[in-house]
Amino acid sequence: MKIALSIAYNGKHFSGWQKQNKKYSSIQETIEDALSSIANENITTLCAGRTDAGTHATAQIIHFETNKKRPMHAWTLGTNTKLPKNICINWAKKVKNNFHARFSAISRRYRYIIYNHLLRPSLFYNGIMHCKKKLSITNMQFAAQHLIGEKNFIAFKPSKCQSKTSWRRIHHIHINKINQYIIIDIKANAFFHHMARNIIGSLIEIGKGKQKKYWIQELLRAQNRSLAGPTAPSQGLYLVEVNYPKEFYLPITPIGPLFLNN
Repeated sequence: MKIALSIAYNGKHFSGWQKQNKKYSSIQETIEDALSSIANENITTLCAGRTDAGTHATAQIIHFETNKKRPMHAWTLGTNTKLPKNICINWAKKVKNNFHARFSAISRRYRYIIYNHLLRPSLFYNGIMHCKKKLSITNMQFAAQHLIGEKNFIAFKPSKCQSKTSWRRIHHIHINKINQYIIIDIKANAFFHHMARNIIGSLIEIGKGKQKKYWIQELLRAQNRSLAGPTAPSQGLYLVEVNYPKEFYLPITPIGPLFLNN
């Protein structure tokens, strides 16, 4: 039997999704331990997208296989009792054998939250990036539109990234402001390692006025990562949606983060 889960987590105290030998435990390891306790057998999970250390999710999708029969609420309510407060299961659903959390996905969507104010925030400081300098939303929006479509994003691909191709299709980039909060919403067919944060880092440079609004076009033409902006901090990034073909009939999780919901 194959089960799909939607999970949410605050990534601050984790080494990222994937199991690693580091000081902090991984999200994958923590969830597998909880699921194994419910199943009374070792459970191995696969995810839609490996998030970095410090990165969050409101709707990460994973799947696992088990021979044990449990009611669906055992995989949600039961597993949540075994998890720390910074991880929770949103829903569980039995899926077809051909479902794969990563390879069946047709798009991923991230949101990046910036607190744009001279003074530091007191609320949500673990889940947002603080930028003191006022950002030009107009220039960032102009630049972002040149990233939409199927392109070679090698200018935003780190040298250690193991992806065989730097071509991706970005479906949309929306940049909006709510009071002191700036929300960058980016959706693509897939993201390679640090792609979203590298793009956002360059957009922030444009917003600060350190680069002109046409700079993104120059970076795409130059195809040189060393010319682009720095990687944006991990704490502002959320995996908020993973889309699959309708044939799998997966539940829909509301787009987060909740305090900035649409």
